[in-house]
Amino acid sequence: MSLAALLLEHPFADDEPLLHTIDRTVTAGEARASARAVAASLADAGVRPGHAVAVQMPNGIDAVTAMFGTWLAGAVFVPLNPRAPDPEVARVIEVTGIAARISTAGVERLSGDRVYPDGAGFVLWTSGTTGAPKAILHRHDAYIELIDRVLDSLRQPGTPGHRPAPNLIPVSLAQNAGIYNTLFGLRAGAALVIMSGFDTAVFAELVRRFAIRSTVLPPPAIAMLNDDTAVTDLTPLRYVRSITAPLSPLQARRFTEKFGAFVLNGYGQTEIGEVIGWTAADAREHPEKVGAAGRVHRGVDIKLLDADGDAVAAGELGRLFVRPPNRAAGYAGGGDLDDRVDAEGFVDTGDLARIDDAGFVWIEGRASDVINRGGNKVFPAEVEEVLLLSPEVAEAAVVGVPDDRLGEVPVAFVTGTAVAPAELDALCRDHLAPYKVPVAFHHVESLPRTEVGKILRRELVDRHRAVG
Repeated sequence: MSLAALLLEHPFADDEPLLHTIDRTVTAGEARASARAVAASLADAGVRPGHAVAVQMPNGIDAVTAMFGTWLAGAVFVPLNPRAPDPEVARVIEVTGIAARISTAGVERLSGDRVYPDGAGFVLWTSGTTGAPKAILHRHDAYIELIDRVLDSLRQPGTPGHRPAPNLIPVSLAQNAGIYNTLFGLRAGAALVIMSGFDTAVFAELVRRFAIRSTVLPPPAIAMLNDDTAVTDLTPLRYVRSITAPLSPLQARRFTEKFGAFVLNGYGQTEIGEVIGWTAADAREHPEKVGAAGRVHRGVDIKLLDADGDAVAAGELGRLFVRPPNRAAGYAGGGDLDDRVDAEGFVDTGDLARIDDAGFVWIEGRASDVINRGGNKVFPAEVEEVLLLSPEVAEAAVVGVPDDRLGEVPVAFVTGTAVAPAELDALCRDHLAPYKVPVAFHHVESLPRTEVGKILRRELVDRHRAVG
């Protein structure tokens, strides 16, 4: 099954509104006609099945129909951020062998003539938080299974003929989160509401206008809504799934207290999709588990191993390995994922987790982020949560920096109102063991992040070194 079917075979009739923005609406029939027109333009430009086509357009309806037009042409979709600098664009074009690019100016034929194998759907890039981003190749059928494994866990028995509420897309269509939630909404039979960029007032208006009861938000957007005194009501919103990066439990509690909506985590990676998440029943029955990633999805196996490769006891911390029903086909630049897959087919996620007695999985952070201070393990998230107890601190990030005596020591970066380091030190000492207290505190205007909100910790390490 091609992903193009999610538009062509969507249950909405041609005259029913399907795609919305704050100031524009198109029907299902208009969206299908636009996608077919894009496919015809690509064919006229010499694009053939298996060629790679980049879509570099701002968030909106046209970006969605360009994506589907690419699939209707039998091509492989490669999203490009419209704000990406020229060197990054050149690298994407080289790695993926792009044959054409679609922008607001139309279709531009490029020199690439690489032909991808049958079934190749699109290329997504890893976040690049710990190294250079990699181009991940996804298959049509595998990605549909990835969506269905999550959708099946959320579906509830309903009235025959009942339609789901529109799916609000508050994230970039050039990123996995935006693409996934667009396809997820269409697979569920819903209309789409697309934001051109995140704005708290626009978000509140769209929630009200389209009666959005559940949506997704990255942590920076949740923090923006928490801090915006002009936005006080998000009725009828009931559930928010935090995506793209870890969310502070403090920010989750603030959101729930302010808006009366539960914030639920989930867990997945670009290569394997979402593998752990919440069902509607779990959200109702286990409010005390908020902060967990949820439970393992249908068809997914996991295991937790210690540093020696042995299984850890229940409730103990271990490195998370996942065996999903499907995973990405490999890297578009060459190679597959086998260097991360063990003999049993489990993918090494690089994350640390524990499983409680009710089967909820708690993600404790990246194994590479854990700070080894003279043999004592410091988990950045634990220290960051304490720093956020200060009303003057808006965001916090803790990183490990090299130390001649102890190997590594924690250093903290905070945003918000400037606070004396001595005050932050005292706050940490009130709540943490001495070895967990950062040796330095830096106030910064903002934390360096990827497009999807993940903190670039290596940049913070370099910044500390630069200032001593």
